[in-house]
Amino acid sequence: MQPHPVKIRSIKKTTHDVLQIVTEKPPQFDFTPGQATEISINKDGWKEDKRPFTFTCLPENDWLEFTIKTYPSHKGVTNQLLELKRDDELILHDVFGTIAYKGEGVFIAGGAGITPFISIFRSLASKKEIGNNKLIFANKTKADIILEEEFKELLGDNFINILADEKLPGYANGQITEDFIKANTGLPSPEATPAEGRIHKLFYLCGPPPMMDAVEKQLGNLRVDEKSIVKEAF
Repeated sequence: MQPHPVKIRSIKKTTHDVLQIVTEKPPQFDFTPGQATEISINKDGWKEDKRPFTFTCLPENDWLEFTIKTYPSHKGVTNQLLELKRDDELILHDVFGTIAYKGEGVFIAGGAGITPFISIFRSLASKKEIGNNKLIFANKTKADIILEEEFKELLGDNFINILADEKLPGYANGQITEDFIKANTGLPSPEATPAEGRIHKLFYLCGPPPMMDAVEKQLGNLRVDEKSIVKEAF
């Protein structure tokens, strides 16, 4: 795909380290909810330094939105994004991504791994098809939760938070475990599933690789069919 320079329409922080950037949308530019694009900054020295960011708007919107976790200490692209303002330009490159909605299930996200799910849930809401989808969202602290109020409104009790570094009323504490998955998804214990049987409930995963590996292993131990796991390494 040809690179597309686009102007920033707005840029603001939504948490202490997350930016929401809204840009122009090139003509005939298309994506599927859950997909991402490589982005670089249209400034000398940064045009070739591309990073993947997920679309968090809807395909039918006449703008593009990106929800981006920044890492100021890395001195890289996200640190440069913090310096940008309205009318500065980004460059859009190829669209890609393997996460796409395949049906009702359980979404498990860690930190910025939530971003592919934002457009998916917004798309479902726009079609009144949220159904009984669940979201388990793992973060270090409450302050790290991206779009907490929006997900509460969209999902109600099906929005489940777990915090590694804080103990707060209404929030689980610790790491995602097999017991936690069973308690929050209704999966049976492995001994209750015939040895040759597999569970075909859909699970969508996106997060840091160590978390993804751990959750995949846990789902395997719970006899979830690997073909029912939709994932994108973050």
